[in-house]
Amino acid sequence: MQEISEFGNVLLFIIASIVFILGGVVTYSILSPNRPNEEKLTTYECGEEPQGNAWTNYNVQFYIIALIFLLFDVEIVFLFPWATIFGDAQRIQRTDGLWGWFSLIEVFIFVGILILGLAYAWAKGYLEWAIPQTKTPTFEGKVPEDLYQKINEKYSK
Repeated sequence: MQEISEFGNVLLFIIASIVFILGGVVTYSILSPNRPNEEKLTTYECGEEPQGNAWTNYNVQFYIIALIFLLFDVEIVFLFPWATIFGDAQRIQRTDGLWGWFSLIEVFIFVGILILGLAYAWAKGYLEWAIPQTKTPTFEGKVPEDLYQKINEKYSK
């Protein structure tokens, strides 16, 4: 009998995972009840009644902060394996001393480039959070102000 290669094992796992996912979807569509009503079809907003349009504009600063966060999150993903290998003293002793110095300089260059990127974003003001200035509208009507005061006093009692 012929053995399966390592790529064959990976292919079998991929096929099995696709069959497993499709089996779950088909089982769900067969067994789940389908009784839509007006309440179920409304937009969910944390248990509150939806107000306004769901397609609103977000402040671009949210995206910039998220991208900077992802940048440093990915940095940790790259630094963790390096720190794991570099922290193993026995592995470093088995190799020549140049490997350790090379990897240390390489990481300093990597972190330096990221610090330069952060300094650039900071210098450009991308990390500054702009607070919008609220402007109270002014209205000059034909009704005198003291008449408004009389009405407010009358109904506030």
